[in-house]
Amino acid sequence: MRSTFLKLHLSILLAGFTGLFGKLIALNEGLLVCYRMLFAALILFLILWIRGKLTRVSRKELAKIAGTGCLLALHWVFFYGSIKQANISIGVICFSLVSFFTAWLEPLIYRRRISAMELFFSLITVCGILLIFQLDTRYRTGILLGIISSALAALFTIVNKKVGVRHASTTMLLYEMAGGCLLLVCLMPLYLHFFPVESVFPDATDFFWLLALAFFCTIGLYLLQIEVLQTISAFTVNLSYNLEPVYSIILAMLFFGEAKELTFAFYVGLGLIILSVLFQTFYSLRSQQSVRS
Repeated sequence: MRSTFLKLHLSILLAGFTGLFGKLIALNEGLLVCYRMLFAALILFLILWIRGKLTRVSRKELAKIAGTGCLLALHWVFFYGSIKQANISIGVICFSLVSFFTAWLEPLIYRRRISAMELFFSLITVCGILLIFQLDTRYRTGILLGIISSALAALFTIVNKKVGVRHASTTMLLYEMAGGCLLLVCLMPLYLHFFPVESVFPDATDFFWLLALAFFCTIGLYLLQIEVLQTISAFTVNLSYNLEPVYSIILAMLFFGEAKELTFAFYVGLGLIILSVLFQTFYSLRSQQSVRS
């Protein structure tokens, strides 16, 4: 069990590193995500092909999975856009709004009542974001992109859960990566028209970081999650992933010295967000205990 929890926190640490690649890779957010999904799809295809686990799906299901991958691609584009316009800390803090959007969107999609407690806890996170937004005007563009990113992430999570019921996780990941990459390839001429770059190809350094991002923080992270879920409940895994923004901020401070860029308003807003996470964790634990009893 100890090794399983080590793998769990290794996966959270890898998730925390994803934001750092937004600063390490010089490509703009559109190209970064396009290459990330391309490399991840190719690497995963080779892994599944070598292991003889490639699975075909019907065209209808393929379209659904690929469409879900398109949501993921757009989420990542806005996420890395937030980081490049502001910094890593702002990007991951805005990602905390996923719970707020999920509290609204999931009941609408599944046609169930909105949970007042989930909405209340999420509103505390919103207060934290608004505090940073109002008092630290340097990062308003980055915050707006981060808010859109979190809304897309919430929608992706809900749709992915609905579509993925009938398919293996590795199959979902492969076709989602391929679908998202295809969308970005189609959009890239228009995207580069408004956001031109000197070269659409990564240099040697960016190529190395992109491979690391695709292999470790996309495929490796996902496979670790699958392995951990065989022993630990999804409930425990989801609660543990509340640490991801904390890991990302600590890593950003260590590697990029972002502590110098952050104001008092940021730390107060961060405090509210952490408080919201603690409340949600406590409420989830109480609900889980009630179900068991």
